[in-house]
Amino acid sequence: MSLASSTHRRFDERVRDLLDFSIYLDISDEVKFAWKIQRDMAERGHSLESIQASIEARKPDFDAFIDPQKQYADAVIEVLPTQLIPDDNEGKVLRVKLIMKEGVKHFNPVYLFDEGSSISWVPCGRKLTCSYPGIKFAYGPDTYYGHEVSVVEMDGQFDRLDELIYVESHLSNLSTKFYGEVTQQMLKHADFPGSNNGTGLFQTIVGLKIRDLYEQIIAERAGAPAETAKV
Repeated sequence: MSLASSTHRRFDERVRDLLDFSIYLDISDEVKFAWKIQRDMAERGHSLESIQASIEARKPDFDAFIDPQKQYADAVIEVLPTQLIPDDNEGKVLRVKLIMKEGVKHFNPVYLFDEGSSISWVPCGRKLTCSYPGIKFAYGPDTYYGHEVSVVEMDGQFDRLDELIYVESHLSNLSTKFYGEVTQQMLKHADFPGSNNGTGLFQTIVGLKIRDLYEQIIAERAGAPAETAKV
């Protein structure tokens, strides 16, 4: 199985044709700038002006060679500023989208509640603890660089990861092997960066989808039926 998560392997069409599946992590300029300020000013003592100059110096090459590659990805994790806090510029609360291309062999996009519908869902309440600014999910069909896609979106962050099971129970096509596997994996890596928001959730889901892809492709090449007990 050939897989690409690097931002460079999709640049050459000959390499793209060899890939079974590819992923692109797309962090918005606003979030990258907020993160770089937090790291370089707080931890390295850089000035705001030097950080801005560093970003601007790299931007032309990024725009020319890196950013265009996301159009070829089968799944994109897009990291954006939250919409739950007006004029937020800290980048601590994030809105994250999992953009999944339709029609990819061995890959069925994840959906929320009802496949193909457009859903907006605020799960905070008796089954999910939410402190300010809360959590909001969305799901629906869309187009991305001319391709039909399905998009699941999470804005906000979890207070208690053990309650993620409530959200997981409303998501389908997760390629889990048992009920609650996403929540289990998130709890196992609770100390990892992004474990309480959409970056961690969607990376975990994509990891499970890749496992499923691998098993299907290996079984196909071996001439045996792939395991079908997927959630």
